Amino acid sequence: MIPIAWLGGWSLFVKEVRRFYSVAIQTVFAPVVASLLYLLIFGQVIDTRMEVFSDLDYSQFLIPGLVMMTILQNAFANTSSSLIQSKMHGNLTFVLLSPVSPLAFYLAFVGASIVRGLAVGVGVLLVGWIGFDLAWQSPGWVLLFAVLSAAVMGAVGMIAGIVSDKFDHLAAFQNFIIIPLTFLSGVFYSIQALPPFWEAASHFNPFFYMVDGFRYGFFQASDVSPGLSLVVTVAFFLAVTAINLILLYKGVKIRD
Repeated sequence: MIPIAWLGGWSLFVKEVRRFYSVAIQTVFAPVVASLLYLLIFGQVIDTRMEVFSDLDYSQFLIPGLVMMTILQNAFANTSSSLIQSKMHGNLTFVLLSPVSPLAFYLAFVGASIVRGLAVGVGVLLVGWIGFDLAWQSPGWVLLFAVLSAAVMGAVGMIAGIVSDKFDHLAAFQNFIIIPLTFLSGVFYSIQALPPFWEAASHFNPFFYMVDGFRYGFFQASDVSPGLSLVVTVAFFLAVTAINLILLYKGVKIRD
């Protein structure tokens, strides 16, 4: 028989998926359109002026980066926005009073973030596959990094939602940390094209390894070893998971 804590966790997961699905135009379709605008502007303007990997159009190089960027940003937004809304409206109390364990609580929110991140990523990927003849040379790597990266950012979004007291705090977290690290992760360029100092600095950005490992699944070409990207991403996921579980078990800023 399934313990009631895990049944509650499943119910919470379904509730979170339905929450973003109920406003799919805002949570799914709008990010897809925004990413396609990036593709149209950067792909068409720079396509003939920039060469990254050999025998590869810039538009083809750009698409996996845009897919991963949408996955990262939307997975983060799902947990962070849901938690801050629940805290501001006071309905998080009812979840905390239920028999859902902190681990089940964590898995439910991160699982819903994975669903949202992948839903948006698939939308961008379909356009790239149909319109730009995008190849999938290693689908296993593509799926692995997509799911793992969405889980990482769902966990990071949970940390942001827990420690934030209002929407301004969350906006600062997103504008000054998430967006800069995402845009500086090699979405629009190969770090090999950067000056030596900035190329070295990029190796300290964990988002870079998610993008680079994901891109390897398409072209079997990357700036660093895909094995290294996987190790860094897994280590980052374990670290943010540990932080979340500590915060949840102690009830930091959610049981005050």
